[in-house]
Amino acid sequence: MTRRRIFLVRHGETDWNLAGRLQGHHDIPLNDLGREQAANLARVIGRLSGGAGALDYVASPLSRTAQTMAILRAELGLPPDAFRRDDRLKEISFGRWEGATWQELKRRDPISLAARRADPWHFVPPGGESYDMLTERVTAALADLTEDSVVVTHGGVVRAMLHMLAGMPPQQAVELPVRQGAVYMIRDGAFELAVA
Repeated sequence: MTRRRIFLVRHGETDWNLAGRLQGHHDIPLNDLGREQAANLARVIGRLSGGAGALDYVASPLSRTAQTMAILRAELGLPPDAFRRDDRLKEISFGRWEGATWQELKRRDPISLAARRADPWHFVPPGGESYDMLTERVTAALADLTEDSVVVTHGGVVRAMLHMLAGMPPQQAVELPVRQGAVYMIRDGAFELAVA
């Protein structure tokens, strides 16, 4: 029997992504490029899955992920809104840092940034959560994925899943630039990156 496959997708681009702002739990919608990326993802999912209709579909409830999922499902000829939304797949919370850029934080909170550089996996931003904390809630969400699934989520969650399911070391996972408009297919403890 084939092991479960997870087609892991980061949402398409938003204006905050473009500006380099930390989004976290802020609900920022897709921009035009983000919608185009979402449509292109359908071809990748269709090619990799060999049967997009037989997959389970689940997304973070934030608008940027829900929009990405609805667009890619429509492109696959599936009902756009017929997917599960799971709060546990929300982006890592950056707390009071949300809305700021890394450049702004260098000026505003250099001591906390230094602490983050020293231990990025365990660092908790003011009022936020660490990657270690994120991994706990993502583990619970993963337990509910029992079949081949398309998961539309956020960069931080992709990093946590690559650590948990593909063995990527925490330090490497934290620094990984997670691409928008790409699919990270995870199976049997490894992953492959596919783009349209």
